[in-house]
Amino acid sequence: MVKGRIKQSLSGYYDVLVDDKIYRTRARGNFRKKKLTPLVGDWVEFKFEDNSTDGYVLKIYERKNELVRPPVANIDAAIVVSACIEPKFSTNLLDRQIAMLESHDIEPVLYFSKADILSESEYNEMNEYINYYKEFYPTYNTRKQELKKEILDQMMDTLKNKVVVVMGQTGAGKSTMLNEIDESLKIETGEISKALSRGKHTTRKVTLHDINDVLIADTPGFSSFDLLEITKEELPLLFRDFVKYQDGCKFRGCLHIKEPKCAVKEAVEEGKILKSRYENYLQFNEMIVNKKIKYR
Repeated sequence: MVKGRIKQSLSGYYDVLVDDKIYRTRARGNFRKKKLTPLVGDWVEFKFEDNSTDGYVLKIYERKNELVRPPVANIDAAIVVSACIEPKFSTNLLDRQIAMLESHDIEPVLYFSKADILSESEYNEMNEYINYYKEFYPTYNTRKQELKKEILDQMMDTLKNKVVVVMGQTGAGKSTMLNEIDESLKIETGEISKALSRGKHTTRKVTLHDINDVLIADTPGFSSFDLLEITKEELPLLFRDFVKYQDGCKFRGCLHIKEPKCAVKEAVEEGKILKSRYENYLQFNEMIVNKKIKYR
């Protein structure tokens, strides 16, 4: 048997990458009995048909994580594209995305787009957020247009040989960013999913695209309902800035809400933790406890 990674799936066929060569495979029926479907990103073992580059997947290795949209497994990182303006920057959306990624053991890489079109005063205000997040997550922005290529190259260098998803709300600039990383993509604005081969309706095609040695899949973003899969005990551990101070809390397992002598609440009051982060945390906690989605 041969081991490789599934690079593309389409209509029950799985293209497996082995040493720069692609093999087309299908899954054995026993996977259906186990209710297990091979996913793009899976490490698998397969067996060749005689005198052919076709074969059958016989084993799927244990996944470190998986997503539903797109159906991709073993993701290392996600580039979260957040517009500074047009659409208006939302700390709530960003914190929600970060929490979801952390819960899946996916490294959030933050890219703040459209910083170059902010006025000086708008940028100074936005930069307070950017600098704060930068303390806890790999963070990039392109305020200076002449440095954009250099900054994007730096970001991609840190992601080499990793499986990466790109996420962000409509209009945030995902397409523009990927075109600037690789001009040959020629993605039309608003057409990222189409250009990266995510098919429509029943014939669903998912592909990992090799862009400068980074395997990239597009995602339309997580559903807000995914937050409900997180427990209230797990939630504070998904905020790296909270984790920084939690050892100072009086009570072990402190949820940083009503507990006395809470180091996280003290850090918020002292301006060491962004007030917006704490307010978003409280909202997420309420959603989880009540199992009800709130939009803000």
